[in-house]
Amino acid sequence: MVIFREFDKTKIAFPAEENFIISCTQDAVDLLGEAGSENCNNIILYERNLHENFFKLTTGLAGDILQKFSNYRFKLAIIGDFSKYQSKSLKDFIYESNKGNSVFFVDTVDNALSKLVKKNSVF
Repeated sequence: MVIFREFDKTKIAFPAEENFIISCTQDAVDLLGEAGSENCNNIILYERNLHENFFKLTTGLAGDILQKFSNYRFKLAIIGDFSKYQSKSLKDFIYESNKGNSVFFVDTVDNALSKLVKKNSVF
């Protein structure tokens, strides 16, 4: 289901297949389990990896899935073009998520990595 890559000593899980889709909470739990079994708590997904209902907040799918990431202390970066969504509540949800430190909606892999990779500090 996932492949692992290391960036600056931070292990990150990516979908192994382009057509991988999280369509329910159990799919997310399975993903978290697989990543966690490899001592990885950082995941990058693409917008295409999330069922369209994820972006319809009234379905509750986004809240349920992201709650699992929070409960298990995983960081998630979702890469996509979110400007196409007209829902004000979704735009607010994305904005608030990006202000936090565990779920990020970004437009490029580089931006995703900048949110997930721990910077080596010099002391």
